[in-house]
Amino acid sequence: MDDDVLVTLEHLHTVPTWTERAGFCHRGARALADRYGLDWSDIVAAGGVRVSVLEATGDALALSLVEHARRVEAHRGQR
Repeated sequence: MDDDVLVTLEHLHTVPTWTERAGFCHRGARALADRYGLDWSDIVAAGGVRVSVLEATGDALALSLVEHARRVEAHRGQR
């Protein structure tokens, strides 16, 4: 898989969840970033975070977001 994929806020807002609503909230994303020593402000300013950074956390929500971002970007590449 491509570690250069940028996981964006769009991916964050559209990832399927276990509820009726799609997307993860910013509060939860900020908490996840803090938990793993990532700077939320840098992520927002950069437009996202690389797949490899999220994978390194091993966090289940981060990995779910990574898979969603890869599916979205693969679909875009097929157009």
